[in-house]
Amino acid sequence: MQKAVSLAKYVKKRNGVALGASGSMRNMFQRALGAGSFTQFWHYWNPIWGYYLSRNVMKPASSFLPVWLAILITFAVSGALHDIAVSVVKWQFILFFTPWFVFMGLMVVITKFLNITYGGLPWGVRAFINCAFIGFGLAATYLLESFYI
Repeated sequence: MQKAVSLAKYVKKRNGVALGASGSMRNMFQRALGAGSFTQFWHYWNPIWGYYLSRNVMKPASSFLPVWLAILITFAVSGALHDIAVSVVKWQFILFFTPWFVFMGLMVVITKFLNITYGGLPWGVRAFINCAFIGFGLAATYLLESFYI
């Protein structure tokens, strides 16, 4: 049985520096934005949040569901937690992040299935592509929001 990796080891693996070390934020942005696929982007983005999502949502869900569905559920849970946090701060019901994150989860599933990678491109192009995926999900969310508001 595989022993669970600690948060500190997980962050060091993702960021290349220890948890809380100088340069960890810079490394996260550099690695995430420069990732060679949209799936890889999420391996580097916010490793602390990713650690807990992986451990408490993705791994349990993928033990009895297809991986693609576990990915979508993980993104939906992350979005819902963001919506709850904003709802508490604003003291009103917010449903924005959940659909946005589901759109991004769909893009992860689709790009993974189609094996869309761009690791051989210059860093700036990879960063543009990764930001475009995020922006596309955001635009789709605003479009969806225009139908139910």
